Amino acid sequence: MENNNKMDSNVTQLWHSSRLRITDDFEYPPVILKINDSIIGTLGNFSASTGKAKSKKTFNITAIVASALINDLVLNYKSSFPEGKSKILYIDTEQSPFHCQLVLNRIVELAEISNKIHPENLEFLSLRRFTPETRIAIIEEAIRNTEGLGLVVIDGVRDLAYDINSPSEATNLITKFMQWTDEYKLHIHTVLHLNKTDDNTRGHLGTELNNKAETILKVTKDEHDTNTSYVSASNIRDIEFEPFAFTIDETSLPVLVENYRPTKSDRKSFDYLEVSQEKHKEALESLFLELKTLKYKELINGLREKYASIGYVFGENKAKDLKTFLENKRMIIKEGTTYKYNPNFHD
Repeated sequence: MENNNKMDSNVTQLWHSSRLRITDDFEYPPVILKINDSIIGTLGNFSASTGKAKSKKTFNITAIVASALINDLVLNYKSSFPEGKSKILYIDTEQSPFHCQLVLNRIVELAEISNKIHPENLEFLSLRRFTPETRIAIIEEAIRNTEGLGLVVIDGVRDLAYDINSPSEATNLITKFMQWTDEYKLHIHTVLHLNKTDDNTRGHLGTELNNKAETILKVTKDEHDTNTSYVSASNIRDIEFEPFAFTIDETSLPVLVENYRPTKSDRKSFDYLEVSQEKHKEALESLFLELKTLKYKELINGLREKYASIGYVFGENKAKDLKTFLENKRMIIKEGTTYKYNPNFHD
């Protein structure tokens, strides 16, 4: 009985502390990472880099960390961490200590600081040998005991879960991210692979990441130049930035490619991965304006018609691929034998 009373008391306290009033005064969270005028990261939120295998995702995040290390511009990332929030925690879950040190050296070289002394504001953890729950426990302990922590980078969020398709594991992990970022007023940037067969983030974990993250960066290898990758906004709350590219120089460092435009095959008339969320929304709202639900054939034909009306022309096979993409992104939802539009997919 006593335990029940304590539990009721705790829930009551949480209820009261969670109340929000119209008269409450909240400041905009400090912006700590930008690409040009586009806000990529703020304190109290988390973001992610995604991409297929060998797309150079780790090279991309080394530039982010180097920028945070010197609180300045590196590659196309501009950091501006406030005073007292300069500490960085980098976690690698995949690589051996030898390869982790190569990443560490790359960060230091990009920041153009001495590699003779370890940077005071950077802690690097190699957690490959541990189980997922032990990795999470170590990360939580490090966050709790690092004063002035502003940025946590987790290269390999998939390795914090046993089953990437487990809804409960995915929810629990992303909830941890939201708790850590809120309680300690820091930013988390993590890395997750895209599916091999399409460009969706992997499993339920990827879906939760897409739904809750402030920004999802997508790193794509140029199809005609394997040494070049470009970064675009897969999902972003702020204004979308112009994609930019980097190549790897002779010293194995990422270098910005000026005036880059992705090379495309002439035979490609439509790539739904390059369509912005606003354009997807425009086409889908038009499609489902009169009929709230559509059967399969109606959907396929409707997608071709409505996307053509906003400038994207494609055939039936591409429409089928688009339908799968939209389902995976939860932009449309299948109920029985019909499909309906999900207006909250972009939240």
